[in-house]
Amino acid sequence: PANPMATAAISSLKPRLPLLSLLLIALLPSAIALSSCYGLCSASNDCEGQLICTGGRCSDDPDVGAHICSGAGSASKDDDNCSPNGSMECKGESYATYTCSPPVFASTEAIFTHNDFSEGGDGGWPSKCDGKYHNNSEPVVALSTGWFNDRPLCFKMISITYDGRSTTAKVVDECDSMRGCDDEHAGQPPCRNNIVDGSIAVWDALGLDPDATTDNV
Repeated sequence: PANPMATAAISSLKPRLPLLSLLLIALLPSAIALSSCYGLCSASNDCEGQLICTGGRCSDDPDVGAHICSGAGSASKDDDNCSPNGSMECKGESYATYTCSPPVFASTEAIFTHNDFSEGGDGGWPSKCDGKYHNNSEPVVALSTGWFNDRPLCFKMISITYDGRSTTAKVVDECDSMRGCDDEHAGQPPCRNNIVDGSIAVWDALGLDPDATTDNV
């Protein structure tokens, strides 16, 4: 489902909800996404295959002698910038669309929004991981399209930290960064590429109120 957000904050749309721009999400070990050539890293186990972490980037290991990154067609160091791939009109406004999200490693900054995962809620159609609606007493989240990545993180737990408080939540859905403004997305425009869209149970666990009027927290 697309996320409801607030007007006065970054990437805002509606005055209903605050936008939290300093949330850190850390995928638990079973859910960590590995970086490819020149992706961000903090240790070599953040990198794919035979790549090693050098200067905060995944690159070829000279001791192995492989030329994965230096070979033809390898990724550039700018690939982690995740630029929009297009735009769409929704309710008279233009919104950027994304197929990618920022790289994920030890911890990743994200924007936290609220979603109603129940039938008839503002989340739209059932969750993509299981084709079901979820009770909002469940600590569940939807991730932007790039992070959701067509389901490999379904039912994985992520750790969410904000202002010294932490909780865990289960990934059950995609916060669609490519499409929106239709019945499937309950009329909501597409998500930004760095959204963690949580149920009220997750907000409560972090001591946050989705109905607060604060613009930036």
